[in-house]
Amino acid sequence: MASSVLITDFDGTISRVDFYELALEHCLAAALPDYWAGYSSGRLTHFEAMAAIYAQIRCSESTLRSLLPRMQVDPQLPTAVRQLHDSGWDIAIVSNGSNWYIDQLLASLGLGHLEVHSNPGRFVEGSGLLLDPPLSSPFYNREYGIDKSAVVRDALKRYDRVAFAGNGPPDERPALLVDPALRFATGWLAGQLKRRKAPFHPFRIWSEIAATLSAAAPLP
Repeated sequence: MASSVLITDFDGTISRVDFYELALEHCLAAALPDYWAGYSSGRLTHFEAMAAIYAQIRCSESTLRSLLPRMQVDPQLPTAVRQLHDSGWDIAIVSNGSNWYIDQLLASLGLGHLEVHSNPGRFVEGSGLLLDPPLSSPFYNREYGIDKSAVVRDALKRYDRVAFAGNGPPDERPALLVDPALRFATGWLAGQLKRRKAPFHPFRIWSEIAATLSAAAPLP
């Protein structure tokens, strides 16, 4: 086993665009209820709000699949993954979205072997993308589906070095668990860490993270 691991978010981190934003623009039913208000008020968990929104998708599965390239996964991702592996880094993807689109995008790039912790999803015509809670996962969490912090804490027990990369609110807690020198952030997370005066590496595209970690001194 490698002595180092990078745990990384997917939407807005490996990809430039969130699947949620793509669905909202192209495929969601009109007059969508304000599920996020329900989440903010505590009536819904993050998982329940996300699942309710994805269940409102009304385009066909083929149309939704055709939109996935618009998430703009870092085009250098396969090269960056090889670079990290050659430098002794494992990679684990953690997402509060769904493996329905993550697995498809990774497979299209020949990266279907990567470890992914996310919410199972299945498309049902007329009923949208249905999310299932990942009850069999050791990192299951009722609030988010996948507890990213639990993934990081588990890795800290098994690896000498644990890096984390993310962009959104669910990434704040796991990011703060790792060594600041191995903390990478963009978007909302970068702004929040600046407000907290918590050190981190900013990045624009995911392959920049691979370049930084691959250049780090190897463990003795």
